[in-house]
Amino acid sequence: MVELANVSKSFDGRQILKNINIKFDQGKCNLIIGLSGSGKTVLMKTLVGLHKPDEGFVLYGGRAFNKMTPLEQIDVRKYIGMVFQAGALFDSMTIEENVMYPLRMFQRSSYQKMLERVNFSLERVNLKGVNKMLPSELSGGMKKRVSIARAIAAKPKYLFCDEPNSGLDPQTSILIDELIYDITHEYNITTIINTHDMNSVVEIGDNIHYLHEGELWWQGNNKNIFSSDNKELNDFVFCTALTKKIRKQGENK
Repeated sequence: MVELANVSKSFDGRQILKNINIKFDQGKCNLIIGLSGSGKTVLMKTLVGLHKPDEGFVLYGGRAFNKMTPLEQIDVRKYIGMVFQAGALFDSMTIEENVMYPLRMFQRSSYQKMLERVNFSLERVNLKGVNKMLPSELSGGMKKRVSIARAIAAKPKYLFCDEPNSGLDPQTSILIDELIYDITHEYNITTIINTHDMNSVVEIGDNIHYLHEGELWWQGNNKNIFSSDNKELNDFVFCTALTKKIRKQGENK
């Protein structure tokens, strides 16, 4: 489990996160949603240790990450997988080398053992046989799947996804959602996802945390998000013509 306990963060006198308390469940897709500027990205960077909270604690397995020694933090990082918004693949490396990168950093296995893990990870995201290709030879959806393969190669306990559907067509976005959901439940990973994609909210939102102006404004799941009486949440959820139509149809039943 990953937990934020009374976490606050400011930059240049402007408070971005305000006393955030969230428990992210293991084996679940935990979604963070909110308007641009609501604090989602700062929250994600604070979770993975790129920002140190001004107040409060980030807890991994009940231990405060921001109170650990550098060596203890490295030991936690070994079990963190990250799917970046733009994929963040190394253009000069082959797909095989990209996926093997975290294994070379954190493990002391033989090349053959690492290659077996690379092949397993690529097959798990339905990309068998692309080992020697370069990122420039892949579509956007394939690059995102390579990013997921790299994230799971080191058998993470924690998976962080920053806007994993950004720039993808709706059909590919659904495939990425299904892949992340299946991997999370199959391997019992604590998955935390920043997203604006309402389809992701509906399809894989085991737990949903809505941020509003740096505060935790609402918590729930994909079963009750459309029936909330929280005004700011409803303004966010029902901001498109499609979701407004869905809401109207529900009210007329």
